[in-house]
Amino acid sequence: MRVAEVQISPWDKPKYYEIGDLNLEKGDRVVVKIDQGTDMGCVVGFADIDKAAQNEEKKENGEDIKNDEPEVANEEVEKGIVEESQSEIRQIVRKMTHHDLEKMVSSEEKRRALEFCIGMKEKFDLPMKIIDVHFVFDGSRITFAFIADGRVDFRELVKELTRHFSRTIRLQQIGIRDEAKVMGDYGHCGKQLCCKRFLKNFKSITSEMAELQQCSHRGSERISGVCGRLMCCLAYEEEGYEGLLKKLPVVGTKVNVDGKRGVVVGHHVLKQSVDVEFAGEKGERGTIVEVDINRNKK
Repeated sequence: MRVAEVQISPWDKPKYYEIGDLNLEKGDRVVVKIDQGTDMGCVVGFADIDKAAQNEEKKENGEDIKNDEPEVANEEVEKGIVEESQSEIRQIVRKMTHHDLEKMVSSEEKRRALEFCIGMKEKFDLPMKIIDVHFVFDGSRITFAFIADGRVDFRELVKELTRHFSRTIRLQQIGIRDEAKVMGDYGHCGKQLCCKRFLKNFKSITSEMAELQQCSHRGSERISGVCGRLMCCLAYEEEGYEGLLKKLPVVGTKVNVDGKRGVVVGHHVLKQSVDVEFAGEKGERGTIVEVDINRNKK
């Protein structure tokens, strides 16, 4: 079954929705069903979900066939598109119409709601930072996104917001990387942040990636993004570096270079060369020479 990945709020992960008979393309705005009511979102991708095998197994076990956890095609899993299962696949109601667009909350109303929430947060002196606000399309609920170092008791804040807006209020804690995705900025490369432009899911970025690409010596400031975490782009070339590193002898390997015996003490992955240390004579310090591993092939 072909489903659409729909992004509702910028800090939430895309969720799967049944397409039905709709003819959709990436970038289309749609009205979707949610827990209680409807909301609007943007189509950011598509995926294939195989439910036939799952339903056959349930028939054999005498179970009722429902919209349980989807079994996503292996190709999608390998691409890293699917990180976690979705308990239920809801329906896309329709493409958004001009009438729907007229019903959307204006930027000015969102700004006023955000300012009021920030004001109430300061009144109650809560250790949190309000980032963004999302009005459910049918007007039944308002969600405020915030970041905080730990748990925050915001019960009084919710009461005040509920009284003021006369709607269901939800406060959702997000990560600092999600804040960068929502707010947007420009990276060291001079381009708009990847998380703002195209990244749908955040991959875990580790210091090992920086070490593999031999840039950890630059210092954390130069390899960290505006969010303060290691840059997401460190994951882009990880596979390529791993492939190149496999072609080099490991550090500590004893090698012969032009008839001299030495030990590999360092790598230059992109240059495909290694640093070889040769022992000195009669107590003298050894010398280190950079050797191209492909020199004999040229």
